[in-house]
Amino acid sequence: MSGRRPAPRRSRPAHQPRPAPPRSDARGAPAAGVSLARALSQLGLCSRSQAARLVAEGRVRVDGRVERDATRRVDMARARLTVDDAPVLAERRRYLMLNKPRGLVTTRDDPQGRATIYGCLDDPSLPFVSPVGRLDRASEGLLLLTNDTRWAQRLLDPASHVDKVYHVQVDRVPDDGLAAAMRAGVEAEDGRLAAKDARVLRAGTRHGWLEVVLDEGRNRHIRRLLAALDVEVLRLVRVAIGPLHLGDLAKGAWRELTEREREELSVERGT
Repeated sequence: MSGRRPAPRRSRPAHQPRPAPPRSDARGAPAAGVSLARALSQLGLCSRSQAARLVAEGRVRVDGRVERDATRRVDMARARLTVDDAPVLAERRRYLMLNKPRGLVTTRDDPQGRATIYGCLDDPSLPFVSPVGRLDRASEGLLLLTNDTRWAQRLLDPASHVDKVYHVQVDRVPDDGLAAAMRAGVEAEDGRLAAKDARVLRAGTRHGWLEVVLDEGRNRHIRRLLAALDVEVLRLVRVAIGPLHLGDLAKGAWRELTEREREELSVERGT
């Protein structure tokens, strides 16, 4: 893939028509397959946004013909896809865990030029992998990455309710009352924010640590919940996702999940 940085997203002018719906067959039924951009992503080549740029630049061919419509439906089992005249072949599925350092963003290319987690993935043989969920720039700890989009989507499904465990340092001495308030929750603009569980992990003379469990993952969930309780987060570290624990993986280091770990995550979800 080229190192070109994607252009900033722009809002669609009022006069510009909305993208056409997926193509239909002769009987008017929705066309089979997936969009061309999604197909390139699922094959492990790049992200969907990068794929859409490749298509728009005329670098993608479907069955030998240049295709400039990233929404075109393709049958991944039959279509011959090439980028810059090189065949796009399915990559081996990879499942990684990374100990994300604080200060890194989880996007592939950052318009502001900030350092990303991809600087930690130092193996040039790795295919394109995407984060399974997010950790914001100020947060750290366990982050999953994969090129298996279906596995990632199943894991992120809100119905799965996979527990995620965080260790959170706060700007005061935490007590059982604060933990109870987190479990009780607060009302926010996008609904109720609450922890599935919270307890005092350790307390010092001026600040301390909480262990917080979530079974959902709304944007800045813990930070917003504690801010509503007039508490500031000093550090936020994700230490577990379901049965998978960060363990002693070094900061900035990554490793492949074992087959047993993948199976345990699937069992946790009931898949």
